[in-house]
Amino acid sequence: MSKLFVMDHPLIAHKISMIRDENTSVKDFRELINEVALLMGYEATKDLALTKTKVKTPLAETDGYVVEKQVALVPILRAGLGMVDALMSLIPAAKVGHIGLYRDHETLQPVEYYCKLPTDIGDRQVLVLDPMLATGGSAAAAIDFVKARGAKKIKLMCIIGAPEGVAVVQKAHPDVDIYVAALDEGLNENGYILPGLGDAGDRIFGTL
Repeated sequence: MSKLFVMDHPLIAHKISMIRDENTSVKDFRELINEVALLMGYEATKDLALTKTKVKTPLAETDGYVVEKQVALVPILRAGLGMVDALMSLIPAAKVGHIGLYRDHETLQPVEYYCKLPTDIGDRQVLVLDPMLATGGSAAAAIDFVKARGAKKIKLMCIIGAPEGVAVVQKAHPDVDIYVAALDEGLNENGYILPGLGDAGDRIFGTL
């Protein structure tokens, strides 16, 4: 079974409270999403393998380390884009793919409308990014599509998660660990996370 990591850092808790506030401006909301994603990135990448090397300082030679396995960031369009810049600042060598999904109104199943991934995705640690893990349908489908294109090592990073969405992803992908900044109470009758923060995409891009 995949592991669920719920962040317990006080700075994350503080910023999540600000993100939830309906009076937070678009500018501040976007910056806070960026900051939380950056803090989460340290936790999600702490198991990257290292190769020992040698480094010569101005005074002496010493041991150094190089990240052995490179990273691919795969935001789910469009809200996942709000998490990319933070992780790129943390991992400048990361490659970025994109997945676009919509829900078929008749079947209610996620349908892929866009997918562009690095050609070496199978050799990379993949971080699938989406601020909200609500029903889990889109996240599970996105991971399906990434796996179908060769990805082998995948993690899911979300700002806010609901227990229902976590359960769906864990059942569909027991090999994928999940990282959330906060785990909320559950979903309302419309599938929105409570207390949540509203529609992340609309609040990031100002399309309320």
